[in-house]
Amino acid sequence: MSEVSSATADTSVADKGFWPNGWWKVLNYKIGVVPLPLFVLTAVLIYGLVSTKGGLKPDITSMVAMFAFFGFACGEIGKRIPYLGKMGAAAICATFIPSAMVYYNILPAELTDATTKFYKSTNILYLYICCIIVGSIMSMDRKTLIQGFLRIFVPMASSAVCAMLVGTLVGMAVGKSAFDAFFFTVLPCMAGGVGEGAIPLSIGFSEILKQDQGAMFGKIIPMVMMANVIAIFTAGALNQLGKKRPELTGEGSLFKGADNDIGSLSSEGSGKVDITSLGGAVLMAVLMYLIGVVGQRLISLPAPVGMLFVAVAVKLFQVSSPELNDGMRTVYKFFQTSVTYPILFAVGVAITPFDELIAAFSVTNVIIIFATVMTAVSVGFFVSKKIGMNPVDAAIISCTQCGQGGTGDVAILSAANRMMLMPFAQIATRIGGAINVTLSLMILAKFFHA
Repeated sequence: MSEVSSATADTSVADKGFWPNGWWKVLNYKIGVVPLPLFVLTAVLIYGLVSTKGGLKPDITSMVAMFAFFGFACGEIGKRIPYLGKMGAAAICATFIPSAMVYYNILPAELTDATTKFYKSTNILYLYICCIIVGSIMSMDRKTLIQGFLRIFVPMASSAVCAMLVGTLVGMAVGKSAFDAFFFTVLPCMAGGVGEGAIPLSIGFSEILKQDQGAMFGKIIPMVMMANVIAIFTAGALNQLGKKRPELTGEGSLFKGADNDIGSLSSEGSGKVDITSLGGAVLMAVLMYLIGVVGQRLISLPAPVGMLFVAVAVKLFQVSSPELNDGMRTVYKFFQTSVTYPILFAVGVAITPFDELIAAFSVTNVIIIFATVMTAVSVGFFVSKKIGMNPVDAAIISCTQCGQGGTGDVAILSAANRMMLMPFAQIATRIGGAINVTLSLMILAKFFHA
């Protein structure tokens, strides 16, 4: 009996020692999703690779480690900023701290070059976007999907029209012409980002106005970035409003009283995750994007928009099996929690020029853009409330109308803790932006040819 008691006591003492329980507690302390010891080890290894012969190569294994280290480090800084940390500062810091590090030569040139080369050669953002979009759609209840895709157009269209009108009037009030205020300040905010918004807009301006496209793009891009920053902080503020006034939000559900919504277990799912279905789910998401690419080549429809339509059709007609739906939901959650900040770091280094961001911070532009974003959000909030939607969640969708394309959607929804709204954000950003750009260029062309 005494031997048993002694053995138990020895085991109890061992359990209280540092190894292994104490070590496991250290591993449970995380920076983002990375355990602290692994985070430190990552920093040491990155330094070792940069310092030794051969340097850091832009291969996927090295880039995964580097993106995770810097992305979660910058996100953690943002989270710890008093007050602003709860309003989306993490997403902003994950993008703009790296951009500033590049601009001020704080980030070693070798890391900058490797990140840029990897990002531009792989287009890894599109893998992230397709897994987020397809995954979130496959996680939706079909009834909610149908209702959402039909009803989101009402607050979206109202927000766009009112925001453009108010933004133009405010621009005139602060000394700009109606033409300059609308086409070069307000419209870029609502154009759908860079690739599908600012670039085609600059091409249209150069052809219609007979000016250099580079000059037009340089004039447009700061407005897109400034609107994106304001939209991110606004989305964070809306998230806080939802916590204080829970009756105004569905925490990711667009409709009041919805039993199943995005992010919850879809009624078409089996409730169990088969590990072997994860590979098929990722491939399904990629194939949907490739269908979008083919559609872009045939009918000039942006690939992410085409992918969105395909994913919706697959869900509506129940083409995907419950097992694939469950696998896609798991893939979606992984990308949402573990890939967002690393991707934002890469975006900040590779395609976010810090000097152009600073150029947007003129007092006049800030006033106009702030009025535009606030009008879009306010109208979206009150219109959605009138038609029975959760106003906070619908207003967050209105925020994405002023975002920087797919990248902006990621940052805005991350700041609002509403990544499950990605399909509706894609409608507002890409389809809404395409409509805004197309109609505005048609009006501009008719005006100058008249």
